[in-house]
Amino acid sequence: MKYWLVFILSAFLCVFVYPQNKTGKEPLFGKKKAVYSVKSNSLKGAVFYLVSGHGGPDPGCIGRYQKKELHEDEYAYDIVLRLGRALLERGAKVYFIIQDSKDGIRDQAVLNNRKTETCMGKAIPLNQVERLQQRCDAINRLYHRDKSSYKRAIFIHVDSRSRNKQTDVYYYYAPESKKGKRLADCLRRTFRAKYNRHQPGRGFDGTVSSRNLFVLKHTVPVAVFLEVGNIQNERDQKRLVIANNRQALANWIAEGIELDYKK
Repeated sequence: MKYWLVFILSAFLCVFVYPQNKTGKEPLFGKKKAVYSVKSNSLKGAVFYLVSGHGGPDPGCIGRYQKKELHEDEYAYDIVLRLGRALLERGAKVYFIIQDSKDGIRDQAVLNNRKTETCMGKAIPLNQVERLQQRCDAINRLYHRDKSSYKRAIFIHVDSRSRNKQTDVYYYYAPESKKGKRLADCLRRTFRAKYNRHQPGRGFDGTVSSRNLFVLKHTVPVAVFLEVGNIQNERDQKRLVIANNRQALANWIAEGIELDYKK
């Protein structure tokens, strides 16, 4: 009898006291990183539509780094994959609107440009309006299927300005979208706190503002649009070419989303 009690107690400890993380698999992350662990339920019930800017026939803006080219769509896509993984690890449901079956999460400094991205399997048009409308339509179709009360679209882009213009991450929301502004404010607050902790005295100048962008205007869910840096600026380039910095961007965005979700 005593042995049975020991067995039952051990089983109880394994199941309830030492729970194992659930795992999932997302092939878009690449073979080596396809499997992920669900580490918490902090975003359980939340649904996200993640969109990296440009793609397919349009590389977006192009910067020069050590005699090589940096293409906006590749860095935006890598950050989106990392963000999606961070959200999945928190128990969220994630849709990757722009997809590339060949490029998973990459740790190289210079990400080679491809034209193999699709909009959920469909070829991306070269025409700008058609390209933007295609991803808005994909988001809206998914939005109407999901029953969650918390559904958010996140657009990631890289800006292009003069080489001497350093920028912090800044955030746009649709005009008159109170929830969009709240999410953007939570993201900015999180980034400011992170910079204050990791680079005291640096300050953070990222701004939050409304803007009548096509994708913000034509998508149904609450949405924010992030510009993560100036692809021409030497200091901002370090935010892109260092893999750990891309991961930090993804982690901080996920934490800012958590902050908004709790509200």
